[in-house]
Amino acid sequence: MKILGLDSSGLVASVAVVEDDVLLAEWTIDYKKTHSQTLLPMLEEVRERLELDLHSVDAIAVSSGPGSFTGLRIGSATAKGLGFALGKPLVEVPTLEGLAWNLYGTDRIVCPLMDARRNQVYTAAYRFCPAGERFDMQTLITQKPVDIAEMLDQLNALEGAVIFLGDGVPVYRETIRRCCKAAYGFARAGNNRQRAASIASLGAVYFAGGRSVDASQHRPEYLRKSQAEREAQEQVTHGKKD
Repeated sequence: MKILGLDSSGLVASVAVVEDDVLLAEWTIDYKKTHSQTLLPMLEEVRERLELDLHSVDAIAVSSGPGSFTGLRIGSATAKGLGFALGKPLVEVPTLEGLAWNLYGTDRIVCPLMDARRNQVYTAAYRFCPAGERFDMQTLITQKPVDIAEMLDQLNALEGAVIFLGDGVPVYRETIRRCCKAAYGFARAGNNRQRAASIASLGAVYFAGGRSVDASQHRPEYLRKSQAEREAQEQVTHGKKD
């Protein structure tokens, strides 16, 4: 089974190809470029280096959200375009599940943190449970936008050490140090940001389990309204009060 993975849900842009649990190629960049400038050229470079016929992939796995509204739209549009052009199904991989998959097999509770601004994070909590030769990923706290202090309170109520990762870590590192009562640590470079390799790898698991959609059915999962939508709603609300 060959899966193409795409992730542009945050600051990172990433493209990968996984075949039968082997990572054939991955290109990840976290730099001052917009994903509209980087994602397709990265994909073309990976395709060329692998001499890959894109028609040979079985499915396209894409980070489906939450995340940056612009980034998710770019990734979604790219995946949908490829799905339509190649006649391939899409596998929607929740961003936070893909992040957690970076630490596959760890015995710690995995807590991805994405900075959602306004003192909030997109977050969730997962645990890997042995299942024969592999591990199943159990959801302990479902993904949601939440105040960082509230999330830390929930983690404190769980039993087990926690490992944090994601672009929310540098933003809230001091809050974690001050408020997290459980034993904790931080993932290191290479595994602490979004990776298309994890999106493709987890996407392969989901695809084998029958979790895929037609390109026309795919929609990003934003979890909350954009800033422009929130500001418009506030103006309407204030207008009614006046």
